[in-house]
Amino acid sequence: MIFKQLFEPDSCTYTYLIGCSETGEAALIDPVLETAERDLSVLNSLGLKLTHTIDTHIHADHLSAAKRLKSLAGSMICYPAMDELQCADMGLQEGVPLKLGSIEIHPLFTPGHTNHHHAYLINTPVTSRLFTGDAMLIDGVGRTDFQSGDSATLYKTIQQKFFTLPDDTLVHPGHDYEGRWVSSIAQEKARNEHIGGGKTLDQFIEIMNNLNLPYPRKIDFAVPGNELCGECPGNVPEEFRGACARHDQG
Repeated sequence: MIFKQLFEPDSCTYTYLIGCSETGEAALIDPVLETAERDLSVLNSLGLKLTHTIDTHIHADHLSAAKRLKSLAGSMICYPAMDELQCADMGLQEGVPLKLGSIEIHPLFTPGHTNHHHAYLINTPVTSRLFTGDAMLIDGVGRTDFQSGDSATLYKTIQQKFFTLPDDTLVHPGHDYEGRWVSSIAQEKARNEHIGGGKTLDQFIEIMNNLNLPYPRKIDFAVPGNELCGECPGNVPEEFRGACARHDQG
């Protein structure tokens, strides 16, 4: 398996490149509009063809590059089937792996940050990689105070879907704001300040209720845009229109 972790600095989003060395097929997990051309350049340099884009959920902090990459590379747009997006070519659901050449990508239904959020698990003979999206970050978790979030549901997701995986499973989050790249299930169970160290549900809810985070600066255009798989809506503020102006969304 070919693997690369890519970073978009404005939203601190990680995009993950997964490639099959046997067939040359590749997928991008959580691609960002601003870095669509860069990501394609990386794929081309590795001799890979982008066949799928995979989003963990309808993002509130950036516009997905799914639609743009489909126009450039002919890739299939994949979202959780529960979102029922007409713009998606494939709906992903737990129990039905996505085959990428010799690689199997296993969707996991992981609600709490949003009600339809999915993480993705890849098992290899060497290690397992868990792409947690915004459900669990390094030493933190995704917000639950907007967009169908629910703290109790997220606690159940992490305890039952993530913390039951082998301790050496690598954790690849959707974001990091401190320059960290990767974690493990063992580390998050022990050290995650929001849910690790054996915290109870009541303790977790108390922590989540007192985060006092600011209103997401892109949510008003990112959510409707991502419901269209990354199309730029008309209400994108001038300061964020650069990527929209560069990319004809068709």
